Amino acid sequence: MRGLFWLLVLAALAVAVALGARLNDGYVLLVLSPWRAEVSLNLLLLVIFAGFCVFYFLLRSLALTLGMPARVSYWRARREKEKAAQVFQDAVRLLFEGRFGQALKRAGEASAAGTAPGLSALIAARAAQRMRESGKQQGWLARAMIDDPKTEAATLMLEAEMANEDRRFADALAALARLQGKQGRHIAALRLELRARQGIGDWEGVLKLVRQLAKRDALAPEVVRELRAHAHLANIAARTASPEALKTYLRQLPPEELGQRVALAAARALVAQGADDLAQQLIETRLDAAGQDDWQSELAAWYGRLSGGDQTARIARADGWLRQHPMDAQLLLALGRMCRRQRLWGKARTYLEASLSVAKTARSTSGAGASAGPARTGR
Repeated sequence: MRGLFWLLVLAALAVAVALGARLNDGYVLLVLSPWRAEVSLNLLLLVIFAGFCVFYFLLRSLALTLGMPARVSYWRARREKEKAAQVFQDAVRLLFEGRFGQALKRAGEASAAGTAPGLSALIAARAAQRMRESGKQQGWLARAMIDDPKTEAATLMLEAEMANEDRRFADALAALARLQGKQGRHIAALRLELRARQGIGDWEGVLKLVRQLAKRDALAPEVVRELRAHAHLANIAARTASPEALKTYLRQLPPEELGQRVALAAARALVAQGADDLAQQLIETRLDAAGQDDWQSELAAWYGRLSGGDQTARIARADGWLRQHPMDAQLLLALGRMCRRQRLWGKARTYLEASLSVAKTARSTSGAGASAGPARTGR
């Protein structure tokens, strides 16, 4: 449609020029002594237009001829640049494909050609690390910072990640410290530091990092609970030789971080050190907040082993738990022990017999279920 429009326009213009030329009867007298020439005005205009076109064509041809060396050089440079870019893309692809030797070679070629020299050096460093060539790895890391200072943060992150993978946790922390001094720490850096802190056994640092990452929703809740529990268990184990240090640590422990395993380990450590009062407080706090899903029978059993203090108050507290968990053999055993300690022989006998009955029923139920399994399979 557009071509037809322009065709009509050119046809109309040609008709207009033809009509104008018919109506124009002017002429031009050219005098160059001793010659005289008289030509029509239409012919003169046509000659001028044709001369302009010829002159423009000659100038354009001369410019293209003289500029040919520059264009050839530009074309060659562009071709080399495209070739180098393809080499860089091949290096990235080969790295992700796991072909580290070829990736290292391609990355070296891209760096030599000047195509993203910093990133090319980082790719070469990662490939060298995968090939366990530490000398080349360190050399490419140093070269990345020299070739492109903008990649310093990326270089430090890669250095920390590779150090973690090689279990050089101190080197990873050193790299992250340099990164923090220049650009601060983001979520990815915090995760790398968390891994390094776990590697060196800095569980206090692990707890701080887990809390920071949890506030930013950077870790799944299950992972947060597991890491916190592991860190608290390690800290409790490290303080078993110092009663005061253990008591101070447990007093500062946030209630929401007092999980099942942590509470049980803390109760055992406190009872072993004779700190029954603090163990009682810890167990009561944990069991009062426990529901049906996170009730701890083992913790209730340790509650019955506590000596000293007000045993009557403990029995009343345990009776309250028993109303919510009447079929807990460990809780019944704990009540029997506390009643026996208070010389409440009748109640002690009742609780102990109930504990034995519940335990026997549980064993018989589990045994029946285990024997019923093969019978159903046999059918």
